[in-house]
Amino acid sequence: MANIKVTIAYDGTNYHGFQEQRGTSFMTIQGVFEESLSRLAKKEIRVVGAGRTDAGVHACGQVVNFESEDLRIPPERLTYALNSVLPADIIALEAAVAPASFHSRFSAAAKTYRYVIYNGKMPSPFLRFYSYHLPCALDLEAMRDGARSLVGKQDFSAFRALGTPVKTTVRSLFGIEVSKEDELVYIEMRADGFLYHMARMITGTLIRVGLGKLNPREVADILANRDSMKGGPAAPARGLFLDRIEYPEDTLDC
Repeated sequence: MANIKVTIAYDGTNYHGFQEQRGTSFMTIQGVFEESLSRLAKKEIRVVGAGRTDAGVHACGQVVNFESEDLRIPPERLTYALNSVLPADIIALEAAVAPASFHSRFSAAAKTYRYVIYNGKMPSPFLRFYSYHLPCALDLEAMRDGARSLVGKQDFSAFRALGTPVKTTVRSLFGIEVSKEDELVYIEMRADGFLYHMARMITGTLIRVGLGKLNPREVADILANRDSMKGGPAAPARGLFLDRIEYPEDTLDC
């Protein structure tokens, strides 16, 4: 039984998130990927994804894995085979055999999300699905000051959607960077994991800081109060990208 790891990229615009929603008519990344993979294998195959991106969220480096007993396509040819049957907005980038113990989600050591804000005066017809248009001036230094209080191992209850039960709301945010290139503002977050809507709510909070609606010092207060009604609001999904997922070397060596 081979455990296959596949890295994929996708435009999430037309999908109701990554995770399969069985019993519904919603089209998801996982559902379409599994259907294409099953066509190649001539049998039903289910995959496990590293990150459950929301509707409209994109990915540059999502990772999935699946077990297959008799997949006749060698891993080095699997990406080409998949891309011949996948829709144009989902692309297989890399495929390899992983150890039997490898799990795309639970083996991950870090995930990086990147949020894109288009800070031009007028909307861009080319970036409308891949950024949040915000024409107002942003104080990037204030946003960086507010972001510093979020770094570390902390309880991120204030930055998650209500009604999403988890075993723990503690996460380690390894770093958060706010940068700008021309009219594009980037907020990049790297952590050991993210709560539901955590990246978008952190972004929404930092936008409020950048607009002068929130003092940078108040970000620490929001975190300490653990009240999700004071964090955010969540920035629109279309500006968010799952950029990359990192794994320890010993989880990848067969």
